[in-house]
Amino acid sequence: MFEKNLGIGYLLDFYGDILPERRRDIMELYYNDDLSLSEIAEQMGITRQAVRETVKKTEADLLFYEEKLGLLRRFTEVQTHAARAIALCEEAGEPVSDELRREIHRLAELVSMK
Repeated sequence: MFEKNLGIGYLLDFYGDILPERRRDIMELYYNDDLSLSEIAEQMGITRQAVRETVKKTEADLLFYEEKLGLLRRFTEVQTHAARAIALCEEAGEPVSDELRREIHRLAELVSMK
């Protein structure tokens, strides 16, 4: 069985715009719309095997982009550090300025995937 790697969905969010339109469309149907290979094949007017090969090739390309550029890795690190900074501010209590708290919360909002 062909299983979906949910991490690829995140990579698609970061690198999807640099993919050729047809490949991006197939990946979005597969990962975001949760269509099966057969459903995508029917919708795109191609074979199921062509969809599968496109998905596998594009997954490899997305992993390559992440290996070279590291956008998702860096994004995750920034999220982690922002959350840690918020926790440290909360633990510190009064000595931390309200302005610093607001800035750290703003940073956390900016890097949130929501």
